[in-house]
Amino acid sequence: MKKWKKIAIIGGVVVVVLAIVGFTVQQSQKNVVEVQMGKVERRDLASTVTASGEIKPKTYVNISANSFGRILKLYVVEGEHVKAGQLLAQLENVQSASDVAAMRSSLEASRTDAVAADAGYTRARSDAERTKLDWDRAEGLYQQGLIPKSQYDTSKAAHESAVAALAQTKAQRESAQGRVGQARATLTGAADRLSKTSYVAPFDGVVTNLPVREGENVVIGIQNAPGSTLMTIADLSVITAEVKVDETDIVNVKLGQPADVTIDAIPNKIFKGKVTEIGNNAIIRSTGISTQQTTVGSQEAKDFKVVVTLDSPPENLRPGLSTTAKVTTATKTGILAIPIQALTIRTEDELKTAAEKGKGSVEAAPKAGDKKKEEIQGVFVVGADKKAKFVKVETGITGTTDIEVLSGLKEGDEIVTGSYKVLRTLRNGAGVKKEKVEAKKEESS
Repeated sequence: MKKWKKIAIIGGVVVVVLAIVGFTVQQSQKNVVEVQMGKVERRDLASTVTASGEIKPKTYVNISANSFGRILKLYVVEGEHVKAGQLLAQLENVQSASDVAAMRSSLEASRTDAVAADAGYTRARSDAERTKLDWDRAEGLYQQGLIPKSQYDTSKAAHESAVAALAQTKAQRESAQGRVGQARATLTGAADRLSKTSYVAPFDGVVTNLPVREGENVVIGIQNAPGSTLMTIADLSVITAEVKVDETDIVNVKLGQPADVTIDAIPNKIFKGKVTEIGNNAIIRSTGISTQQTTVGSQEAKDFKVVVTLDSPPENLRPGLSTTAKVTTATKTGILAIPIQALTIRTEDELKTAAEKGKGSVEAAPKAGDKKKEEIQGVFVVGADKKAKFVKVETGITGTTDIEVLSGLKEGDEIVTGSYKVLRTLRNGAGVKKEKVEAKKEESS
């Protein structure tokens, strides 16, 4: 055989072999999925609950109108510091003051009548005692035959008349004492109405709200209609952040947990605090009404009130400022953790189907209405054969981007961390390869 024929045959064989190898590689690459990968590592985790609300003083009171009338004088201005017992406002009180004066005079008159009735009762009691002695003496003389029966009967009648007079004066005295009590009660009511025209500070604090002016008329509250609010007094020595926590997170919040508080009006600064109060009643998010105040069931989202007391509040804080509290509900150090996005859900049917078919490609997401069994939470672990195997895991606390792994993985395991689209459709046992950074950048751009 000629030399050139040998070379041609050898070259042809090489080409065929290369073609077969290329075809094999190409077919194998068709079943390989590009994924993002990461390793199971030990790290520190802090589980937090974030909620928004507003700044409020721990102690404050809305001073509302206790009577109808016109404001004669306001003795304070908004922002002024006041002391307990300090006079804040005065309503017109001509009618109530005159009522007090009239009731006081009536009480004095009733007391005078009671004194006279008491004196009459004392005199009647003395007469009854004297006539009793006269009757007893006359009875002895009559039995001895020393006086006639007419004189005896006269003494007896005089005593009986004195006894009747004593009973009458006793009733008059009790009636007079009752009128004194009635006048005293009426005076107390009039004095109470008069006192409600003057308003004093219940404690040391600051006037944080003063919505009224001198000369305005105020009214008291009636059913389903609140009365006029004269002002708000707040003790700004203790400041809190009152926030609303979602019902799904409230079970993790406990008294005494630390919190980082940020205030929109004071950017780039974090204030430390702790949870001091947790509401027991759910609040409907759309209306702000407690579920105990409504008889109609609601499927709307609900929140719970949580109060965070600031450790060192600045002096320039004002009630009503918007705030956000990040409550640390749990902390752990040196624990196994993985990115939250690595977690995925599969059903038993999906895992069995993939194993039986032995395919390693991306499949379509399950259609709505397909029969499903119990869902299993887990991650895809990449083995030495570069295949993704679904492993069930148990998780613990959740951080901002990572989640604790309690079982199913060990430190150093390589897992599939993304992308979300791939994780949603990745088959158990599929071949995988690491996604190229350049391709990822181009896709994101």
